[in-house]
Amino acid sequence: MQFQLTDALIEQVELLIEQQDDKALRKVLEEFHYADIAEILDEVNLDDAMYVIKLLDSETTSDVLMELDEDNREKVLKNLSAKEIAEEIEELDTDDAADIIAELPESRQAEVISQIEDQEHKAEIQELLAYDEDTAGGLMAKELVKVYETWTVAGCLRRIRGQAQHVSRVHSIYVVDKQEKLLGRLSLKDLLTAKSEQKIAELSNSNVDYVYVDEDAEEVAKVMQKYDLEAIPVVDQNKTLLGRITIDDIVDVIREEADKDYQMAAGISQDVEADDSIIKLTKARLPWLFIGMFGGLGAASIIEGFNGSMGEFIVLLSFVPLIQATAGNVGVQSSAIVVQGLANNSIDGNILKRLLKESILGLVNGLALALVAIAITHFAFKTPYIISITISIALVAVIIMAALIGTFIPIFLDKRGIDPAVATGPFITTSNDVFGILLYFVIAKSILGF
Repeated sequence: MQFQLTDALIEQVELLIEQQDDKALRKVLEEFHYADIAEILDEVNLDDAMYVIKLLDSETTSDVLMELDEDNREKVLKNLSAKEIAEEIEELDTDDAADIIAELPESRQAEVISQIEDQEHKAEIQELLAYDEDTAGGLMAKELVKVYETWTVAGCLRRIRGQAQHVSRVHSIYVVDKQEKLLGRLSLKDLLTAKSEQKIAELSNSNVDYVYVDEDAEEVAKVMQKYDLEAIPVVDQNKTLLGRITIDDIVDVIREEADKDYQMAAGISQDVEADDSIIKLTKARLPWLFIGMFGGLGAASIIEGFNGSMGEFIVLLSFVPLIQATAGNVGVQSSAIVVQGLANNSIDGNILKRLLKESILGLVNGLALALVAIAITHFAFKTPYIISITISIALVAVIIMAALIGTFIPIFLDKRGIDPAVATGPFITTSNDVFGILLYFVIAKSILGF
């Protein structure tokens, strides 16, 4: 039975590390899942992490390396020899092995690859390294179970036993012809219940989903999400079976894409982490801060333009934050829904219908807020009734405008091949601030006549 990782157990492991009690530490670590061991190593210093790694067997070490924080894994790999890294890599599936090697400096990659003794494993890793990491080829593993359409059931069962030894989890059995072209998939149930002399071609199901090796990783994720697949085969343009992608790799893609979209929505233009250098973090944040600053200056210039003629209606300036905040919130809400829909392929239909729907939604929300705004501004702020009406009308108009901007810009960017996530956050907020203030004062001037 494996232990549930707790603070007390972590303290126990840290104490054993400090005491360098190899025997007791090995015994405790044997009860942990490799992901828990990685979590512990992420918390201790590098020397202690290296001490633990040296105690683990090669298979466990390879699994732990894959679960370590990326920065900590880099430090650990720097302290392992090329031979030691090669030994761990031989325990990993080809996709994980290629990922580890890809993280090494180019000068070390060749050195580590040369130390891999399994020539077939080495060749498959080198093949995977040639693909872009953000494509199906960069995600796939070479380990899979395949059978030929000409085999009999009896012969098939004998052969797949050998193949399955090298596959950690058998999701599907793929059927190919003599040219290795993917023909279909084979149900394990059908295989076990069929007669021994039956041909695989008779049992094969030609209805099999697949992706091309150069297909974008995000598109692969969408296919697997749509059809609830645990694994999907990868083929070349001739439909030759090259490998398979499993759900664990797709979960990583989805998480990374969500992190990237979240950062872009917050106005961070590069893939950064909290522990990155100040210079790198500044480069990622500063461009959007400039956009926000110039947007604020634009709004200020609009206010300045109307300020001189407002006279007795100067109280309107007190409600500028209300207009800006509401416009920004509505725009971000609208754009977030659209960006999510674009990511999930759930946005369809005519763009005009989408904009009309958002207009109606903005009108409904605007009227609800306007009624509250009239009551509060008139009774709580003691503003004249006509000014309260003006503020409320402007609020409705600004909300509709913000909803339209928040809807249109992500769709427009997506159609131009630009990541629509860039539309959320500072971009939408800033544009709505500027246009919202302009619309506010134009409406106020039209009604109040200043």
